[in-house]
Amino acid sequence: MQEDNGAIRKMMIILSKATLENVYAGFVLANGARMEGIEAEIFFTFFGLEAIHKKKLNDLHIATVGNPAMHMPTLLGGLPGVEALATSMMKKEMEKLDIPDVREFLDILSASGVKLWACKLAMDMFHYNREDMIDELDGILTVGDFYRQGAGVGTHMLFI
Repeated sequence: MQEDNGAIRKMMIILSKATLENVYAGFVLANGARMEGIEAEIFFTFFGLEAIHKKKLNDLHIATVGNPAMHMPTLLGGLPGVEALATSMMKKEMEKLDIPDVREFLDILSASGVKLWACKLAMDMFHYNREDMIDELDGILTVGDFYRQGAGVGTHMLFI
């Protein structure tokens, strides 16, 4: 048996929120794994499903309320227009760095071999169908199925 020396062989990323900052965190980590020759899979659950929902993925926002990294009082973050302004500013900064938008990033991830999975329970709970989701979706899995996908030495799971 070959010694693995703790090498990471697969990243299993669980994405539960579709705020712009969470989605990009998951996408960048999955993409980085592939660039390093590491397998990567993303399991979209609960509100994370919006990142792969055809009609919702282009309208993701920055979370301004209750986000301590915004360095603004919660009341200010909840004012009309603040979330849209913060989202617009973030998207402009990402464009400057040539970071692809969500749709294009999903294409890149899929083309690089990242497996994209939707959570069956969340799909049922939100009454979503396979047709609601991006074509690149590799399938709909139960939590148990996802854990079986991650079986083996060198697999790391990350919850975002």
